[in-house]
Amino acid sequence: MKKITIAIDGFSSTGKSTIAKQLAKKLNYVYVDTGAMYRAVALYALNNGYIDEKGKDLTGLLVNLSNITLNFKLNEATGNADMYLNGENVEKEIRTLRISNVVSIVAAVSEVRKKLVEQQKKMGAEKGVVMDGRDIGTVVFPDAELKLFMTASAETRAHRRYKELVDRGEDVSFKDVLKNVQERDHIDSTREDSPLLKADDAIEFDNSDMGLEEQFERVYNFSLRIIEKQ
Repeated sequence: MKKITIAIDGFSSTGKSTIAKQLAKKLNYVYVDTGAMYRAVALYALNNGYIDEKGKDLTGLLVNLSNITLNFKLNEATGNADMYLNGENVEKEIRTLRISNVVSIVAAVSEVRKKLVEQQKKMGAEKGVVMDGRDIGTVVFPDAELKLFMTASAETRAHRRYKELVDRGEDVSFKDVLKNVQERDHIDSTREDSPLLKADDAIEFDNSDMGLEEQFERVYNFSLRIIEKQ
């Protein structure tokens, strides 16, 4: 059966990565978490003093972009692909609220987007890939056979993110998580380079009141119908 490219875009904490991982596993496709790539660059910028909560030094980051190497490697214990930054596993570090607070700022930098989009296009060149992010269906793979756009209310997404962070042992408040979600929505949707937009031919999923099982079954059935037409 001919393989296709599946692009999943949407707002933060809409479960894009969860559904993308499930779909890739079910279809035996490659899964690429583009958000992890931007988070890794944000971690590099923070660790090297190129950005903090008070401001940013884009010159320093841009000069050192060539020193950033990103790779995904399979974690045998979890069965998922972990993010490696310059040879170091940073999967745990990039999932913190500290990174969430700055990743949208880093992702809005055109030079950063250009570098990562080039890598993402190469990763999906052979099709048989499920990729999630903010601009996959509009910029990275505008010709993807299946495009999904995930959305949910800010409050619903904040509750999901808050539970996830607390379960990981982080000391966070719901108020701070909600603020982060709303700020990321604004930055992602208004940035000049590749803003978060629903592609004209994307299928929109509002999963505010949808369980994971129902959501997956709907997305999987959509995928099968598209694949069977190829």
